Amino acid sequence: MIERRSFLLGSLAAAASTTLGCASQAPPPPADPAGAAGPSAPPPPETNQKKSLLILGGTGFVGPAVVEAARARGFSVTLFNRGKTRPELFPDIEKLRGNRDPNKDEGLKALEGRSFDAVIDTSGYVPRIVRASAELLAKNVKQYIFISSISVYKDNSTPNMDETAAVGTISDPTVETMGKEFENYGPLKALCEQAAEKAMPGRVANVRPGYIVGPGDPTDRFTYWPLRVAKGGEMLVPGTPNDPIQVIDVRDLAEWLVKLVAENTTGVFNATGPGAPLTMGGVIEASKKASPKSDVKLTWVPNAWLEKKGKEGGDGIDLPIWAPPEGETAGFHRVNVDRAKKTGLTFRPIDTTVVDLLAWFNGLPPERKDKRRAGLTPEREAELLKAFHEESKKK
Repeated sequence: MIERRSFLLGSLAAAASTTLGCASQAPPPPADPAGAAGPSAPPPPETNQKKSLLILGGTGFVGPAVVEAARARGFSVTLFNRGKTRPELFPDIEKLRGNRDPNKDEGLKALEGRSFDAVIDTSGYVPRIVRASAELLAKNVKQYIFISSISVYKDNSTPNMDETAAVGTISDPTVETMGKEFENYGPLKALCEQAAEKAMPGRVANVRPGYIVGPGDPTDRFTYWPLRVAKGGEMLVPGTPNDPIQVIDVRDLAEWLVKLVAENTTGVFNATGPGAPLTMGGVIEASKKASPKSDVKLTWVPNAWLEKKGKEGGDGIDLPIWAPPEGETAGFHRVNVDRAKKTGLTFRPIDTTVVDLLAWFNGLPPERKDKRRAGLTPEREAELLKAFHEESKKK
């Protein structure tokens, strides 16, 4: 149902493209993944120094944005992946082929003996896989940046949660599947963080993004809202206009990740945004600005009604990005990101993200635009609106 934490974890993990093995080594001993010291003090700025960067993945959503940000700084970039997702991207940069799972195909052989200033791991989801790459690269890489998730946290009920909050655990740490409702996603990400830190102590930046949005987003989660506003007509919107929302533009995340490399910054960081508090009403208003000719009419539907109706239907209600701002998800869109901002994380206006996102989506092939991957279908939305209005008249 829409109020369940498992739904949120599943939404955050929906775009993950995983290469899962079967056997697993024992996890490292439990540890405070945030560490007592927080982010390490960076050495003298090296922002103009050309660095060599290895990206594990690099052709999905976050990876290409990191490539562009790194090349803008003059870094030399190498990609390591299987060559199955958009292999035509970046024909002018070095590509190493292999498998994150050392037990499959050629495994990590292409990385043996290679040296890089830093590696950004955009494709690690189980600790055995992350441990293998981190241990192999430990002698020849100065810094390891692991892309984790705010889903690592055990409890999302407290607003302003920072990196010292407890992370989730799993009864069997050798499991390498996400679970029926993605219940293993967060705890496995937490174990991945620990695996990287154990392999390269003091040289890891564990980055915990929330919802990553913007041009290139394959999930259609955030995209649903500006597209629905543009369509016009009566529109179901959950909760209230004041419900908090946290998202980060993929380009802001990528530029900051490259800054961490440039300044050799390590530590644990929540990484979501935008800079000023954003609400569901703010998202809708930004969407209306981007589509000024839309005749959209908003119908705000209380969470309690949606929760009840979702349980009645048995299949939930797909309202992506938004989460009830009370109970067990009260803190989900109120995560503290002060630590990341102190190291240089900045945010473009949400209006810019929405405009650029619509421009990108409208340029996609018709067959892709017709296959929305998140949000209410027109039929389901009409059904819910009709039921809501009928029940409201009876009161």
